[in-house]
Parts: sequence; C-alpha cells; structure tokens
Amino acid sequence: FFACASVSVLWLFSIGSWSQRIQSPKHEETATTCPTVGRGSRAGSYLSFFDGNKDEYVRRYSSFPDTLRVKMKDMARDMFYFGYDNYMKYAFPEDELNPIDCEGRGPDVLNPSNININDVLGNYSLTLIDTLDTLLVLGNVTEFQRAVKLVIDTVSFDKDSTVQVFEANIRILGSLISAHILLTDPKHPFGKVGFEGYDNELLHLAHDLAVRLLPAFENTSTGIPYPRVNLKTGVPADSVNETCTAGAGSLLVEFGILSRLIGDSTFEWVARRAVRALWSLRSNQTGLLGNVVNIQTGQWVGKQSGLGAGMDSFYEYLLKSYILFGEKEDYRMFQAAYESIQNHLRRGRESCNEGEGDPPLYVNVNMFSGEIVNTWIDSLQAFFPGLQVLNGDVDNAICLHAFYYAIWKRFGALPERYNWQLQAPDVLFYPLRPELVESTYLLYQATKNPFYLHVGMDILQSLEKNAKVRCGYATLHHVVDKSKEDRMESFFLSETCKYLYLLFDEDNPLHKSDNKYIFTTEGHVVPIDKRFREKQWNDFFPCEEGALAEREPHSPPCDRIPEERRYTLPLKSVYMRQIDHMVGLF
Repeated sequence: FFACASVSVLWLFSIGSWSQRIQSPKHEETATTCPTVGRGSRAGSYLSFFDGNKDEYVRRYSSFPDTLRVKMKDMARDMFYFGYDNYMKYAFPEDELNPIDCEGRGPDVLNPSNININDVLGNYSLTLIDTLDTLLVLGNVTEFQRAVKLVIDTVSFDKDSTVQVFEANIRILGSLISAHILLTDPKHPFGKVGFEGYDNELLHLAHDLAVRLLPAFENTSTGIPYPRVNLKTGVPADSVNETCTAGAGSLLVEFGILSRLIGDSTFEWVARRAVRALWSLRSNQTGLLGNVVNIQTGQWVGKQSGLGAGMDSFYEYLLKSYILFGEKEDYRMFQAAYESIQNHLRRGRESCNEGEGDPPLYVNVNMFSGEIVNTWIDSLQAFFPGLQVLNGDVDNAICLHAFYYAIWKRFGALPERYNWQLQAPDVLFYPLRPELVESTYLLYQATKNPFYLHVGMDILQSLEKNAKVRCGYATLHHVVDKSKEDRMESFFLSETCKYLYLLFDEDNPLHKSDNKYIFTTEGHVVPIDKRFREKQWNDFFPCEEGALAEREPHSPPCDRIPEERRYTLPLKSVYMRQIDHMVGLF
C-alpha cells in the first residue's frame, strides 16, 4: 500500500548481498508494523505516483473487469468438477483419485512404512468426505445431499488402518463437523440444505472417529499425543515417541467444536492439554518452540523454529481457537508467539511498504539462539499472510504474500522448498497445495484490491496448463520440467478449488451472510457462533502460574484501509520489482 510520502528510490541489491543481509543479526523492530496513512490525498493523487502508461505493474494489476472475474469463477468451478466427477466415477469409495491412470487409491497395505500414503489414507472415502462443504460453497445442494447420504450409508471407521491423528482430524473429523453444522444450523447462508430423515449421523460419525483417536493421548507422560493410531486397535506397539509441533498442537478447533456440540469435555480437554504442554516447553530466551518433540521426555528433538512444515497450524489454531471459543489464554499465547516470531524470525526492512532495505522474509532459526539454521523456506509457510490478515497485520501480510507470488510467477507453481540464497528450489515437487491461494483470498477480502484477482488468475491458469491430466489434476513432480506424479490429494478439492472459487465469487452466500464464518486449516467452513463460546462444564484446569502474561486480549493496532488505497497496488511497484529480482525473475 501507499503511504503519503514520496516513493524512495531503492537499490536492487545483488542476491549475494541480500543473503548476507538476511543472515546478519536482526535490528530492533516493533512487533507489528501498521503505518498510519494520512487522509489528505484522494485516489487521483495516489495514482499520480505512477504513470500508468510506463509502469508495467500498474498496467497489469490495477484493474480486473467483471466479465473476466465471472470467467475465472466459471473456470474455478469447472476445475473442481473435473476433479470431483472423475473421483466419483473412477475412484470412489477409495480415498483418492490417481488422475493419470484414472484409478482409485487406498492405503499402501503392502508397505505399512509408506507414511506418505498411509498417514493420510485410511480406507474411508477421504476425498468425498473432505469435499462435502465445497459442494455447498459452489451452490450444489443436490450433490451435497447425495454425498452426505453416501457417507452415511458407506463410511465406517472400524478399519484396520493406522493413520496420522493430525490428518484424520483436519481432513475427516473437521469436514464431518462442518457438514453437520451446515445441515442443521438454521442461520446457515446456503439456503435449505437439510433433508428429511437426517438424524445427526455425521455428528455420530465424527464422535466415533474422535473416540478412536483418543488412545493417542494415553500413556504419554507430557500429555502430547502419539502421532499415529490404528483405528481398530489404538496406538501401534512400534509407535515412535516423537511428533511435530503442528501435528500435536493443531487439534483444538475440531476437538473443541465437537466437545461443545455433544456436551462432552473430553476431546477439548485432551487437545487443550497438548497445546499447553507444548507451550510450556518454549525457549526461555526467545519464546520460540521447536518443530519435533519427544512426547515422553518433553525434550526437543528438532530445534528448528519456523513458520512452515511441522509448526504452521500450531500458530494458526491459537488464533482461530480464540476467535471460535473466546478463551483468553489462547489469544495470550498467540500474542506472545507472534511477538517472538516478529522479533526472531523476521528479517529485512522494518516496514513492508516504506523505507530502504531488503524485503521482509521469515527465516528458519534455532529456537534457543534465534540464529538462522538454513536458507530455505517451504511452501506451507505461504499460509502465514492469511493468518496475519486475521490478526490485523495486513502490511506484513502483503509483503510476505508478494514474495511467494514472485516464486509462483517464476515456476508456475510453488516448490516444496525454495532456497532464497541460491534462487533455486531445494525440493522440487508441488502437490497442488492451497496455502498461497488461501492467503490470496483472505488478502482480497481484506483489501478488495484487484491485484489479488490477478494473482488468483495466474494460479488458476498455471494449474490448468501444468497440472491437468486425463482424469483430474496431478501433483507436479518437478516444478521446472513440469513432470507429474499420479496423485491428486484431497485438499486440492477441499481447499485449493474452494478458495479459488470464493476469490472470484463476489456474491457467494458466505460473503453476503449476516453471520460470520471461519475456515479450519483444511478449509472447512465453521460458523463463529455464541454456542461455541458456552461450555457445559467447569474449566478443565487453572492457568499455571507464570505460564501466560496477565494482560487482556485486545485488537491489533491497525488502521482501517483508506478507500484510496484500493485504487493502486497493495505493494509499491518499486518493491514488487525488488522482490521479483530477488527470486530471479529478471
């Protein structure tokens, strides 16, 4: 965004200089940068900073015709149905579609150690369940009702499947709860979606699954759960005692809603105990957590602290749990975590859209010293701008999002890991992840800036060009040569397509409803409802002395976005050009 000042001329540092500066000790910064924008200028004077006939960024991004928006919405809808219809035709009732061979995929029973597959696929029609609320978002009530009935009639969790607790929670439990709420909530925005004879079966299935996940929380001396359970027999005898922070600490939204729907505190209690246990293990020096912990000893096995894999949704659920349940301790933890992130992970200039220096970037550091441990970031970190939007820190969200978008522009996808020092991917595959689309959607909702519609169009067209195959959309094995793997993960339909469609659908009932909604980390729609802020039980345990600062939660100190800032680029073109240069676009 513009502020009321002249545009500074920036030196475009060489990548070597940038790497050196990013790795150097961090200067003092405020935890949140929300610069005040004066009210004296109007849209015309803001646009005068650029000559629209000369600046390529303004020419490309400053407007987005309604006819093009409708075209992109239809394209996103067609993308979803091409994947969904082929899953139902060739794969259901198996968990996933192999889109190249047009076949179904279930657990790898011949190789139980193949956790890349078996952590996710439980022989329970994963893709159908994960996709339920997306059908409503697209307005297809008839297919939603048919899909719900199929789930009720065909899905059972009494299976000899060993799955990851985290994945079963966010993909299956979360979707069942979301669909049940939308079926039964009289205030839902999608019209009449309930049907005669529905008797809370989805809620019963969710409860049954959650009960089967509970053994993960037993026989652990810290309260941090085991990473995997067998749905029939409990924790496997050969289970490891190590788990990642996100896996153990991202259960509270789904478990908490379930507890409050059925009036049983057990599920929220175990999930909240795990969060508090992880929080108690943070570094006294930096306030940071590591990424892998031993659930018996409480010792950190992985001491890397970052925003990507192994840590991402832990931070996300601290804030979303507070939004849903109103528990002050959740927001106090989030505030403290966010402050530590800003103080120790953030590098680059203090303000996103003002001043000189390198673009802001969040790096991976040692949790105890704050020293940088490697020079890569991963694609999962692209969720963080969306979380910053929810926290009111739109300025920082804009800059981090622009960095990931620049990487997308270079490769037509996001490599799983990108080395910002070498300007090259470290891990080359892209499994159709939604995180960049999610942040793009949330930034558009916050700013209504057409720039983000262009970002969405670029992503949509790249997916159509690079990932579409005979029966769906395939994982990119290599983001440079665009070779493919025969897998379409369920989150492509439940999240990537959903956020793309919502980005372009201005009139979606979610956007017009008087009621407020939030998305789980798997993109499932849940209402912000006062009944989730009421408990039918006493508090589980008192707050441990000294665990949390005794300060009241408060709204982040961000100004509302002035109307004139919607008429120009969210990030000044000189800074966009700087970021594009940093990722090797020119």
